[in-house]
Amino acid sequence: MDITLGLKGIAKETVSAENTAAKVGSGSLPVFATPIMVALMEKAACQALEGHLDEGSTTVGTMLNIEHVAATPVGMAVTAESTVTAVDGRKVCFDVAAYDEAGLIGKGKHERFIVNAERFTDKTNAKK
Repeated sequence: MDITLGLKGIAKETVSAENTAAKVGSGSLPVFATPIMVALMEKAACQALEGHLDEGSTTVGTMLNIEHVAATPVGMAVTAESTVTAVDGRKVCFDVAAYDEAGLIGKGKHERFIVNAERFTDKTNAKK
């Protein structure tokens, strides 16, 4: 594992009818949905860790504290960015933010936990 403070990740998406609040059920307006923005932030965090985890390891999201501060219309591009701010054993902390072409639309904190992918999946499936 080679995770250092300051590692950055980026994820991008264009707002379409498919990722609006009205379509995903998080509201009634045709604007970029908060759950999709959050997922894009998580994607940026995962991207930051690509190539820095031991073989067989992955991460799972364990905490989000996000503000959605501005709406984004259909057709605009959205970019999410993440920066590793702390590593405490298997816990990795991030500052995350999202921007559309006009500026900041969301910001917050995100934590992910490093797990062995096979063991995690086996344990989860044992719940059935």
